[in-house]
Amino acid sequence: MSRLKDKLHDKIEAQRPRINKLLKEYGDVIIDEVTVSQVIGGMRGIKSLISDISYLDPFEGIRYRGYTLPEIFEKLPKPAGADMPYVEGLVYLLLTGDIPTEKEVEEVLDEFQKRRILPRYVYEVIDAMPCCSHPMTILSSAIMTMQRESFFAKKYKSGINKLEYWDSTYEDAMNLLAKLPEIGTYIYTKLYRDGKRIQQNPNLDFGSNFAHMLGFEKPFDEVSRLYFIIHADHEAGNVSAHTGHLVASSLADVYLSIASMINGLAGPLHGLANQEVLRWLIELYDKMEGKIPTEDEMRQYVWDTLNAGHVVPGFGHAVLRKTDPRYMLQREFSLKHLPEDPIFKYVDLLYKVVPPILLEQGKAKNPWPNVDAQSGAVLWHYGLREYDFYTVMFGIGRAIGICANIVWDRALGFPLERPKSITTDMVEKVAFNPKAKRSKKKGSAE
Repeated sequence: MSRLKDKLHDKIEAQRPRINKLLKEYGDVIIDEVTVSQVIGGMRGIKSLISDISYLDPFEGIRYRGYTLPEIFEKLPKPAGADMPYVEGLVYLLLTGDIPTEKEVEEVLDEFQKRRILPRYVYEVIDAMPCCSHPMTILSSAIMTMQRESFFAKKYKSGINKLEYWDSTYEDAMNLLAKLPEIGTYIYTKLYRDGKRIQQNPNLDFGSNFAHMLGFEKPFDEVSRLYFIIHADHEAGNVSAHTGHLVASSLADVYLSIASMINGLAGPLHGLANQEVLRWLIELYDKMEGKIPTEDEMRQYVWDTLNAGHVVPGFGHAVLRKTDPRYMLQREFSLKHLPEDPIFKYVDLLYKVVPPILLEQGKAKNPWPNVDAQSGAVLWHYGLREYDFYTVMFGIGRAIGICANIVWDRALGFPLERPKSITTDMVEKVAFNPKAKRSKKKGSAE
């Protein structure tokens, strides 16, 4: 076994007694109450999932294994001369909970290099997809195709002990993650570069190799590492994470589970939002005929948009009650590397004028920008102009966190997810009862 896998084994052995004790001795302790608005409103905010990989704090943003994003970018090892950490270091952290040393990151780099070769049939599947296919459809199909490679599926069929499920799941996760840069960039090659493929460079790290295969020069390697790390996880309840957990709970292998995660991410209310923000920004830029508006002009445009019954995309968040730290990290990068970019100047203006307007309007619980408000503008600046591909990069990053979650779900023996539904009549019977208890929490649907 690799040293990473050895450490993961030790962590699992230490965690299992904690979960068993909670179930056996404290299983009847009540954690949360559910309101009608939560039952009808997409189960929003119901505390019914567990993940130690990440937690979304309304006022601090996402924490990976207890670390805030600024701490992550400070503490994880970085390539020589780089500002952005190794993606491989984040993989190590999410699996073990420990900040890796330089040597431990090098071992993950070596693991990925050994596992990076993509089977020929995956290229053939990608090539066989219709030219008008959405890249997320191709990504999901390519991952699904590799299900035949699953170690877990083979081991399960042979009858392994359930305490060992995590082992082959780890192998599947590492194999898939190592291959995702090649899959993603080959999809880009097929759709946008007439099939002119750039070969992998095995001497490069995850983010640098991805940038290299896309054909973009420095500092796009920094953009890749930044993008993959900030999108890696967002606790267990968002659509992509929950879908991955849910499908994996049936003991579907990593390939089936991550493909389903990709399908959830492809929706316009989730991962597709970043391309919708960029589309809106370009339309605004064209309406202004490339002119950089004054703050008053931008303020008027925002009010016109809201008064017409439309939203300003990229602002607001279901959980966060402050500016998304993922947005701020990208903003800092943009201020350093592309301060004169015209699209970034639009983003910068919106950052200044939109929150006060939304507060004045009084409808938004969170008027601050989220990660999507900035990410497309950075990719656009460096020449990645194909909006539809943005969510593929999101999916590659998100697979890192979901793979870590699935490994731990198997290690701790989490069961098949099966929430109970009730009828509208049943809800009304409870809700219309004069003695019904009402939540005192504001925003109980959150």
